[in-house]
Amino acid sequence: MLALLGLCVGCAGAPAPPIELSDGSYAMGTLLELTLVGRDRAALAEARDAVVEEVERLEAMLSTWRPDSEVSRLNAAAGGSPVPVDAEVAELLARSLALSRATRGTFDVTVGPLVALWVGAAARGSLPTEEMIAAARARVGPDRLAVLVEADGARATLAEGSAIDLGGVAKGYALDRVRVHLGDAVDAALLSFGQSSTWAVGRPPDASGWRLLARAPGDGFSGVLTLRDQALSVSGSLGQWSEIEGRRFGHVLDPRSGWPLIRRREALVVGGDATEAEALSKAVLVLGPEEGIALVERWPGAEALLLDADGRSWRTRGWDAATRYEELPAPAG
Repeated sequence: MLALLGLCVGCAGAPAPPIELSDGSYAMGTLLELTLVGRDRAALAEARDAVVEEVERLEAMLSTWRPDSEVSRLNAAAGGSPVPVDAEVAELLARSLALSRATRGTFDVTVGPLVALWVGAAARGSLPTEEMIAAARARVGPDRLAVLVEADGARATLAEGSAIDLGGVAKGYALDRVRVHLGDAVDAALLSFGQSSTWAVGRPPDASGWRLLARAPGDGFSGVLTLRDQALSVSGSLGQWSEIEGRRFGHVLDPRSGWPLIRRREALVVGGDATEAEALSKAVLVLGPEEGIALVERWPGAEALLLDADGRSWRTRGWDAATRYEELPAPAG
């Protein structure tokens, strides 16, 4: 998790000091936090309202919690005829398929059957059998989803028994969409969903970038990042968890094995695209220190840091320079 460090805005004696407008609203199952910097308070308020409206529009299409969303309609039609979908939904689904293949299946939006399996296991308080896991895994994979974009519109087809879950990428996609529509009134901005998916646009007054605290996998903070025109995704293996038969299981699943992650780790990925950063942070968690960091090393424009609860850390060669990372000492005791 991240926390914005306090920054002084405004400059004594300047004829027209910049204005900072901060606000928050509930969206996509978490808190959408906005800090906008500009010269006109009314224009910043309009920009804030436009951001919230755009996020609400995207949530209405992408959320599986809304039975009338396009993704919910696609899930309901699994095994049937192709379903017409909005061009933006088609774009995100197609990108997700490409990201799934590029991350060797460690990020996969068709993970819905496994999510449902483990939600049910938590509700029952008993682990699923290997047969149940195998049956759910058989309904997961990029080959279960097809997206077709033609001149007369876009359509998607989902195999029988499969289900789309965009919870691991929709927030990053929404921030990417919002960022390009901020408007000229916004000189800089920090846009964040629950401090897990963030876009740091420009820089605040009198600072080289937006300074953020990165929380350690256990208690305390691991370091300070300074970001400018960069997207950041933070994924924790036990950020949310359920206890089943006396063991803690995280909400991040390995689609290849069908099992949730159980080791407490936190992955941070920065880059020029929040959608990609979200997918990569999940992949780093699932793949682990060697394979996960190696994956991001080969990814253009992205850098990663993986933190373990025992104090160990692994990072790409460019992480420190890209984030101006300042490591903090571990808490005493």
